[in-house]
Amino acid sequence: MQDFDVNHLFFWEPIVFGGTPFAINRVVVLMWIASILCMAFLVAGARRGSLVPKRVQYMVETAYLFVRNNIAIDVIGPKDGPKYAHYLATLFFFIFFSNLLEIVPGINFPVTSRMAIPAALAVLTWIVFNVVGIVKQGPLNYVKGIAFPPGVPKPIYVLLTPIEILSTFIVRPFTLAIRLFANMVAGHTLLAIFFLFTNDFLRENVSIASPFGLVTLLISCILIVFELLVISLQAYIFTMLTASYIGEAVHGHGEEDEEESEEVSTRQRTQHETEGIAA
Repeated sequence: MQDFDVNHLFFWEPIVFGGTPFAINRVVVLMWIASILCMAFLVAGARRGSLVPKRVQYMVETAYLFVRNNIAIDVIGPKDGPKYAHYLATLFFFIFFSNLLEIVPGINFPVTSRMAIPAALAVLTWIVFNVVGIVKQGPLNYVKGIAFPPGVPKPIYVLLTPIEILSTFIVRPFTLAIRLFANMVAGHTLLAIFFLFTNDFLRENVSIASPFGLVTLLISCILIVFELLVISLQAYIFTMLTASYIGEAVHGHGEEDEEESEEVSTRQRTQHETEGIAA
C-alpha cells in the first residue's frame, strides 16, 4: 500500500524572507488572494450604484444586507446594529473567500485551516467587543456586569464569577478560533484523502481495483458541494457569535426596559442556538 505524505497539504517552505518573522509562504499568498477577492467583490457591487441593481451589484447588496439585517440588526439591535455591520460584513466575506479557496482547482486549500488566521480573527473580535463594552458601560460597570450578573443568589457568585470571567476573557476567543480551524482542517483532510485515493486508483496503480477510483471521484465531487455549505456556515457562525458578543457588550447585564430585555433575550437565544449548531 502506498504511503501518503500529507505534510505538503498543510506546510510549505517560505518563498521569500525565510528564517525571519516576515517569511512569506503559500498561506500568506493565499490570504492576500482572499483579501483581494473580498475587496474586488465589494468594489464590483458598489462601482455603479444604480437604483435598479443588476447581476453583481444585486448579489453584493443581497449578501451585505443579509449580514446587516439578519446578523447585525437582529442580534445587536436596530439602534446599534448598523454601526457594527461593516465590521461584521468584512469578517463574513473574508472568512468566506478564505475558505472558498479550498474548492478552487489548483489551490484546494482553506486559509483558515492554519491556526494563526482564525486565532488572529478571534483576537480581533475579542478586542472589539471588550473595547465596545468598556466604552459603552465604563470599565468598572463592564467588569462588574460580567462577574456579577444580576438576578443570581449571592452564594452562587462563588462559583459563577470565576466561570463568567474565564468564559468572557479567555474561553471566547479560544473557542472562536478552534471552531473555525477544526472544521476547515477536517473538511480539507477529508477531501485530500478521497482525491489521493482517486489519483492512486486511476493513475499511480492502475489495476483491477481501478474502478474504485471512479467511486472515490464521485464521492469527492459530492464532498465539494457539501464543503461549500460548510464554508458558508462557518463564516455565518463566526460572524453571528461575534455579533452576539458585541451585542452583549453594548447592552450589558443590567436592567433594561421591556423592549431591550426582549431584545437581549432574543440575542442570547440566538447565541445558544448558533453555538449548538456549531457543536
